[in-house]
Amino acid sequence: MELPHYKRTTLDPWQRYKQKRPKKQEVKQKDKYRVTNWSSYNQSLVKRGDITIWFDEALREGWYYEGPDQRGAQYEYSDGCMTGLLQLKAVFDLKYRQLEGFTKSLVKLMSLDLKVPSYSQINRRAQQMKVEISAPKSSGPLFLVFDSTGLKVYGEGEWKARKHGYSKRRTWRKLHIGVDESTGFIHAQTLTKNGKGDGDAEQLPPLMDQVESPVDRLGGDGAYDTYEIWDLLKERKIQGIIPPQENAI
Repeated sequence: MELPHYKRTTLDPWQRYKQKRPKKQEVKQKDKYRVTNWSSYNQSLVKRGDITIWFDEALREGWYYEGPDQRGAQYEYSDGCMTGLLQLKAVFDLKYRQLEGFTKSLVKLMSLDLKVPSYSQINRRAQQMKVEISAPKSSGPLFLVFDSTGLKVYGEGEWKARKHGYSKRRTWRKLHIGVDESTGFIHAQTLTKNGKGDGDAEQLPPLMDQVESPVDRLGGDGAYDTYEIWDLLKERKIQGIIPPQENAI
């Protein structure tokens, strides 16, 4: 009886290492997107630098204060004037001195016979004014997108840091927001402490109570895929666009 022949092979150390080492995990490639509307997209980038400013006729006529007299010094400029200047400050991210110079240049270029308040006047009036920001009106029901993010709290008391040193345990807060998908306006927000009760699904019902406009669709990540959330959406007749959780299948 003829026995089978075996061929002995000798591996060098590098080959033995390659056989024994663990295989690398496959790296998921990111999706690549190409711009298909390059012409219109390029024009939109150019328009970002186009500044068009006009003064409303009502603002020009009501530039100066015409209200009742008050104790002490009288106002020289109206609330509408100060509100308009503060809007310029917020849009162009200007300091008060820069705002004064910017407004003077606008008035000069537009040949308007208006005096411009000084930066100190604008600063004092800004601390006294109450500005109400109203939500933009939508033509129909809203499509809200909810999400949350963690915020790290920095800074400890000087006495505590000297006496006991800096704490090794980090303190977090969690910000939950509901944003209009088309305008980016925040319709609902809340800030919770780290720990029990800061889950995304637990905070969605009180966030929905803050929304004054009707909601047609609601989007979120897998953290909102719970029975309670789907029951809430069914009760309010809202279409949910929520992917299933990773362990759902």
